[in-house]
Amino acid sequence: MLTKTTKPRAAQSEDVRERGPLIIRRVDAIAVALPLKAPMTMSGITIATAENLLVRIEAAGGAVGWGEAASAPTMTGDTLGGLVAAVRDHLAPLLVGQDALAREPLQRTMARALIGNTGAHSAVEMALLDLAGRVLNRRLIDLIGSERRSAVRPMWLLGSPTPDQDIEEARTRQAEGFHLFKLKIGVKPIEKEIAAALAIRQALGPKMPLCADANGGLTLAHARRYVEHTRAANLMFLEQPLPPDDLAGLKALARSRLPIGVDEGIHALADIAAHARAGARGVSLKLIKLGGLTAALGAARLCQRLRLKVNVAAKIAESSLASAAAIHLACAVPSVEWGVSLTHFYLAEDLVRRPLALRDGQVRLPEGPGLGVEIDEAVVARFRVD
Repeated sequence: MLTKTTKPRAAQSEDVRERGPLIIRRVDAIAVALPLKAPMTMSGITIATAENLLVRIEAAGGAVGWGEAASAPTMTGDTLGGLVAAVRDHLAPLLVGQDALAREPLQRTMARALIGNTGAHSAVEMALLDLAGRVLNRRLIDLIGSERRSAVRPMWLLGSPTPDQDIEEARTRQAEGFHLFKLKIGVKPIEKEIAAALAIRQALGPKMPLCADANGGLTLAHARRYVEHTRAANLMFLEQPLPPDDLAGLKALARSRLPIGVDEGIHALADIAAHARAGARGVSLKLIKLGGLTAALGAARLCQRLRLKVNVAAKIAESSLASAAAIHLACAVPSVEWGVSLTHFYLAEDLVRRPLALRDGQVRLPEGPGLGVEIDEAVVARFRVD
């Protein structure tokens, strides 16, 4: 489906040829620490401040594109310092002086020069796409694919110390327009996790979509117990109940009635196929795990072929910059049956001038060029860290 801001791919290629190269003159790797509204506890970690990388790419004519990636030592191995060094010392020198519109050759060059470091690669690709979109007056989604939907319904994560607190928060968020909730489990004793799921289901009623995510924090025995004793909670799915390398445990657990999804175990297309063979029923796609929008879109197409459900997610907590990228991806993939996780809602302050808003239960696909959001560089400077 084409919109008023979309041209066919052939026309986009003509735009690139007609305008000539877009020479990159500067690439900045910027570390920021963004405070959350409230700490988020999940298996093995409590996050009170989001330590993120911003990539700023400036073209010779002055146009600027931005990208973002969250540090994730326990998911991708990317620390904040490592992300900065990866871009500053390895990727940026390959970009300066090159044509930003020649994205595919640039990505091949960067992939050869720096293995792994998927968060850094993702942030750089995001910035290149944002820059190209702004110069060509195209939305990012039109540069990577086509628009299959124009808005997403984001889920809200519940991870308070007590069920009563989770219920109070869920009701508050429900009043704001959220209509899908994910329980963060794998933190408390398993009996308390079970009791919390049942209490929250009872409080929210039978029709509210509800799922759970253990972030790899359960044993197989506890996971089986959770699945068996939360039947009345009618969960949509249970995400990453076991450590990411426990494919044998996944295969055993996948025989249960509750669909099992995977997240931390997915870093490449081969991981998706391996987990599907082990019985996974769905996959959480994160840009920082797969290395960017192009790879994530390919992963979503693979999920469609393997009949896997898809959840598109940002990590806790990225700004509206990365959330915009997640929305562009979620609106381009074949399906998002397991919802979309946008994490800028958890920040005490955003980095963009107009944070992406929830209206009527949805966040709309940004319509402006590139990512469609405007970075406030004064706010970036305020949260910048060495």
